[in-house]
Amino acid sequence: MDPELIKLAIGGLVLLGCIGLFFGIGLALAAHKFAVESNPLIEEVLESLPLANCGGCGYPGCEGYAIEVVTDPDVPPTLCFPGKEAVAERVASLTGKKMIAVEDTMAVVRCSRIEGRVSHKHRYIGFSSCTAANLGYGGPSACQFACIGLGECAEACPFGAIDMVENFPVVDSDKCVSCGVCVKTCPKDIIEIQTMKARVWVPCSTKDLGKAVMGVCKVGCIGCKMCVKVCPADAVTYENNLVNIDHKACIEYGPSCEEICVTKCPRDIFLPYEGRDVVAREAASGLKMAG
Repeated sequence: MDPELIKLAIGGLVLLGCIGLFFGIGLALAAHKFAVESNPLIEEVLESLPLANCGGCGYPGCEGYAIEVVTDPDVPPTLCFPGKEAVAERVASLTGKKMIAVEDTMAVVRCSRIEGRVSHKHRYIGFSSCTAANLGYGGPSACQFACIGLGECAEACPFGAIDMVENFPVVDSDKCVSCGVCVKTCPKDIIEIQTMKARVWVPCSTKDLGKAVMGVCKVGCIGCKMCVKVCPADAVTYENNLVNIDHKACIEYGPSCEEICVTKCPRDIFLPYEGRDVVAREAASGLKMAG
């Protein structure tokens, strides 16, 4: 072999080696300079979480919440909904933060499409997705605020807490952890997180008024505001054509408050809230009867 070619090859290898060494040293120095020290407390908090990664806490997964609850003094230890009180107490103990009461809540579907015998204004043919159906003139239901019923919330629930019964979502109280994924998923915004201590609730999210509601639903709220007028606790408000209940004010007033709004509502849309198991049973029963 030509000696000149051998020298040239050796020189090239030496040059490549020097370049690799230079960049290797540079990367090592950069890694040392920008290295992030691991916090063993973050790891300990992360290990105490259920690792559901549901996002209900508002952070990107359990690791995101573990980092924030350890490093940010304003982040409370009670944001892990799947872990409930046991995990909250553990996180509070690890981070030295004050433990506050964890309220028992669950997701509720504010719609009475089945009981109201709401018809369809057209037949939807397309992707089996509530979001997709909603793009077509607000969905097939005659009430533009009603549950579409294609089960997108059930598919999104990371805990399998929603069953579709006759194309209507029924929340399983034993599985629901109030993570809020279904709330974010529903294109109609008819799912909300509600305290289990509530005395009454309104399973209707229509923003239409009077005649328009009565024309499509047998039980929908017509916006008469009778509930607002008669509530002695001032716990009922009517804003943006929607009834809302201040459950804290209602609970503090006492059971007599419940009886007034339930009996005075001309559409019987105010219902006693007797616990999640009862609500789920009644919903399933009502759907089967309607079917």
